Amino acid sequence: MDLGLSGRTALVGGASSGLGRASAAALAAEGCRLAIWSRGGHGLDAVAADLRQRYDAEVVVLTGDAAAEGTAARIADQARSALGSVDILVLNAGGPPTVDPAGTDREGWQRAFQLLAITPIELATLLLPGMREMRWGRVVAILSSGVRQPIPDLVYSNAGRGALMAWLKTTARAVAADGVTVNGVLPGRIETPRIDSLDRGRAERTGETVDAVRAAHVATIPAGRYGRPEELAACVAYLCSAAAGYQTGTFTAIDGGLIAGLP
Repeated sequence: MDLGLSGRTALVGGASSGLGRASAAALAAEGCRLAIWSRGGHGLDAVAADLRQRYDAEVVVLTGDAAAEGTAARIADQARSALGSVDILVLNAGGPPTVDPAGTDREGWQRAFQLLAITPIELATLLLPGMREMRWGRVVAILSSGVRQPIPDLVYSNAGRGALMAWLKTTARAVAADGVTVNGVLPGRIETPRIDSLDRGRAERTGETVDAVRAAHVATIPAGRYGRPEELAACVAYLCSAAAGYQTGTFTAIDGGLIAGLP
């Protein structure tokens, strides 16, 4: 299926690994010109080199910490300078640490909301005018199943991503008439470094083996396994496509049936 994305420009966050990297690869495979960003380092450069080799893609590397004030404005300016305009924005960032929900602190909340709500909202707000002027644009946020079914020890993530979800839903209605769609995906337990870290952290806290922790999680997933990053990335690419032009304000679970409640 031709998604109609050849030549489109895309800015993808958290692209050094996991779901961001997989989403960047899916868009590169469709012929997008890319700006990828994260906190930087060798990992991001390696991703860019891989995408250029595999897909003959144009890839620009940007660096910035989504948990720091001022990052969104700088990344938006650099992406526009590099690409000319931004047609597609994939909002994605790493998760905050686990915490006892009854033992949170002000510093933790401030960092979580900057990382998961303030920076992505600011970045999208800066790029939306260009999309609206072009009468075409796509914003896709990689959220978490925790916004619909809260994860017990990830209260910072549940709340920060939940705030972003509320903004996305509200904004989708405001920009729909301009040809801009705003959607989100809700990953369940997918094989990424983040999920591996969470599983290992739980094993250390409980004294279980990592295999036992994984088995307990798999037992709650009707599909009977963890997901693959490319399975979520395929949905991200579709939501960015011309074919998805009438889908906006939606949040699609890619979770193997994990979320038990109704949408």
